Amino acid sequence: MSMTSASTGNLKSLDWNMAWREARQNRKHARNDNTAWNRRAPSFAKHTKTSGYARNFLRLMNPEPNWSVLDIGCGPGTLAIPLSGLVRTVTAIDFSDVMISILDKRCWEQSVTNVATHVLGWEDDWRQAGIREHDVAIASRSLVVEDIEAAVIKLDRMAGQQVFITSLVGDGPCDRRIFDAIGRDLDRGPDYLFVYNILHQMGILADITFVANGDNTTSYANIDEAVKGLHWMIRDITDAEESRLKTYLEKHLVKSGKGWALSYKHTVRWAVLSWKKPSISRDVFPLGVTRTPWAGRPRDTWRPELRVESTNKTTVYSY
Repeated sequence: MSMTSASTGNLKSLDWNMAWREARQNRKHARNDNTAWNRRAPSFAKHTKTSGYARNFLRLMNPEPNWSVLDIGCGPGTLAIPLSGLVRTVTAIDFSDVMISILDKRCWEQSVTNVATHVLGWEDDWRQAGIREHDVAIASRSLVVEDIEAAVIKLDRMAGQQVFITSLVGDGPCDRRIFDAIGRDLDRGPDYLFVYNILHQMGILADITFVANGDNTTSYANIDEAVKGLHWMIRDITDAEESRLKTYLEKHLVKSGKGWALSYKHTVRWAVLSWKKPSISRDVFPLGVTRTPWAGRPRDTWRPELRVESTNKTTVYSY
């Protein structure tokens, strides 16, 4: 069922995994292959050093010193490095060999000895690579797959105690004002709402809260550096678009310390979905199977209803 038909139909019968696939196929902002991330790795690593995301995520995660943690899509060590001083061991995997190289270098520079790294993607055989169950499994901003059901099953199998997923909220790190200025549409594809509903249909009792990147502001030496620094956001930028981007930046860059920064703050929020084991209903969705267990029968005959509880700090979704 498409999202269009779902708007007038029964959302309970919507196959959210298929809706995720369709939304990803229709998205206009797609840059998820390892070649693109290898190219972006150095600038991404520089940015994450000053981002408040890791600090905010770890405060929410509340890691325990005896934990073993599997960090899937670890990037340059955004979480793996700070986690290394808070838990027993960290296994960090990423499909970008440049990201892993940066992480290895950081571990060496900081004398971190309890982080094991592997160049692996979601589609690879982790067990063949020696990856075994950990206490906690994390997919932080890395659940960029076509079959999210299969990825969640794989992720859940690797966790003995708890699972954390961080997912996009709205446009995420992309600045819609910049896209409007250069005359290009922005569609980031499916965000955390899809992820939550997929977990819901799988019988996973996930809590949800939101963390921000913090108040960090990227500083540029000059306007040309700013233009280049924003190329990651705009796939295959044309000469005309780059000219319009430069005009936009000329209006919106202001002096900031020794460099230049945008005159406004672009707050980026992420949704953190988590569950403790065994909070998945094995009768509803046995993790030993790899295909949807509801095939051939109406899903609303087994799926529980959703209750939403609000607190003064956040909205917590539970069953």
